[in-house]
Amino acid sequence: MNVPNSSRFRGSPEPRGDRSVNDRFFDFRLLPLFALVFGVGALFLSGCDAGKGRPKMDDAAPVGVISLNGAGATFPFPLYSKWMSEYNKIHPNVRINYQSIGSGGGIRQVTAGTVDFGASDAPMDAESQAKASGTIDQIPTTLGAVAVSYSLAGMTGLRLDGETLAEIFQGKILRWNDPKIAAHNPGLKLPDQGITVIYRSDGSGTTSVFTDFLAAVSPSWKSEVGVGKSIRWPVGLGAKGNEGVTGQLKVTPGAIGYIEIAYALQNKLSIAAIKNKAGEFMLPDVAAVTAAASEVTLPESLTASIVNADGPGAYPIASFTYLLVYREAKDRRKGEALARFLWWALHDGQKFASDLHYAPLPAAVTAKVESRLRGLTAGGQALLTGP
Repeated sequence: MNVPNSSRFRGSPEPRGDRSVNDRFFDFRLLPLFALVFGVGALFLSGCDAGKGRPKMDDAAPVGVISLNGAGATFPFPLYSKWMSEYNKIHPNVRINYQSIGSGGGIRQVTAGTVDFGASDAPMDAESQAKASGTIDQIPTTLGAVAVSYSLAGMTGLRLDGETLAEIFQGKILRWNDPKIAAHNPGLKLPDQGITVIYRSDGSGTTSVFTDFLAAVSPSWKSEVGVGKSIRWPVGLGAKGNEGVTGQLKVTPGAIGYIEIAYALQNKLSIAAIKNKAGEFMLPDVAAVTAAASEVTLPESLTASIVNADGPGAYPIASFTYLLVYREAKDRRKGEALARFLWWALHDGQKFASDLHYAPLPAAVTAKVESRLRGLTAGGQALLTGP
């Protein structure tokens, strides 16, 4: 923009004797032009990023209030909620509303076009992709763990292997003092108490991750029950969302269920150590989740399973979680606002992950996601621009 000559904006009067009293001082009619000049300058600066290798994301940054609506996985909800709150502090014109309705609901809503983005822990299958009105990119955002929590009064330190866990959820092991459980817990006095299985009743990425692990370690689970966001559970009580399963675990003596680790820790639930591929009993902490993803190489889809990962120190029920975004945005202003948020989450947002018991993305994954975000467009034009 060409800024007018500064002499036109002086507060001192010009050497003319025919000007009125009002004209001898600052002409307040010029205030709107000042506002325009400074407003354009502010927008230009906000559109640039001084960080090395970060995109300018277009000089014409979105203006006015922009509302983005998303829905899906409950697994990453504690972190997403934090991200959206923090992002709004620095970009108050961007308001992001996210409903944690489960991965299945998130996939259905984004394919139907009723939300601006979806979220899922389970990658979309070809059938779901085919229902969408355009290509949907699955953007890894963080890593998390599915904890196996239980309710036994006064008891902590439970250890389970995958085969035993599968038999519990199949209804083949019915009591806590079963010899197969006792074999892994010689130091515990297990009660002669019935086991109540709690599972997700909604379409759930957490369920997909958990059943993926059980199928990887138990041939009978793989052949008799299978893997998916929704399955036919052999036994137990259903509850909606990680929140619902957490609530049932808190009020049901003798219960066992699977939930995202943040929900277990925030509600002070007991957590079982699960045997990994290397033969170690591991608790689901950030270091163990990071170890599970240390050797992963993401394919073109940017999706991968990391359950029962090789290597020492890995927690065996870990997972990426994804935001589901249309590669070609229908609305440029919304598309650009979403792309900017995703770039922020990929970089600045990762610092919030560990405190909420998620693991930051590995550097190799971050590089691949950066490339995918640069490919987001509207009207064939990139939403993020720059080096």
